[in-house]
Amino acid sequence: SGIPCSRPRLLPHRCTMGIGRDKEHKRRATGGKRIAIRKKRKYNMGRPAAMTKIGEKRVHAVRCRGGNLKYRAMRLDTGNFSWGSEVSTSRTRVLDVVYNASNNELVRTKTLVKGAIILIDASPYKTWYQNHYGVEIGKKKNAKASKETDEAKKSHHVLRKLKNRQATRTLDQRLDDQFAGGRLLACITSRPGQTGRVDGYILEGKELEFYQKQLQHKKKKH
Repeated sequence: SGIPCSRPRLLPHRCTMGIGRDKEHKRRATGGKRIAIRKKRKYNMGRPAAMTKIGEKRVHAVRCRGGNLKYRAMRLDTGNFSWGSEVSTSRTRVLDVVYNASNNELVRTKTLVKGAIILIDASPYKTWYQNHYGVEIGKKKNAKASKETDEAKKSHHVLRKLKNRQATRTLDQRLDDQFAGGRLLACITSRPGQTGRVDGYILEGKELEFYQKQLQHKKKKH
């Protein structure tokens, strides 16, 4: 009729390109061409990366081969992080992505992936430590010492228990400095794009020292 159509033109199904994980289209190690003996198969199919960002929780269920489900996290803002030396795990907020050994672009875009170094909220761990040992940590140097008002309320049994725990208590100075700032460095060990969760552990000891040096080196560059 000659009237232009407002709808976008759909390409034929055979023209659409998918993500393939096959080797049929690749050259040999010697550089020679490989002749494809079959077309693409569904078992060689790939999918776009989740590129999980920090934000209000949004997880999509993806139906996979065999009827199994993967949970593709689009956005996440909380996760379970363990404090290894204290054998304590708490759910806390994810605040920022600060380092990624594989790609600086993932730091710039604040993408949550396995192995990324992130900043988490220290409040849950600070509260747990105070309840477990009866000691307040992360005090700022100029802050005035607060009066121990809770001492009178605690029973002799509880005070004895706290005293025994304090006998073997040790806290790394680097961790204490982080508690004063209210943020802790942690490493992600889960796969947000596969499990729909962001879990990990708090950095301590030599590992913490290494990543703090890396971050200082990165700051000097800029």
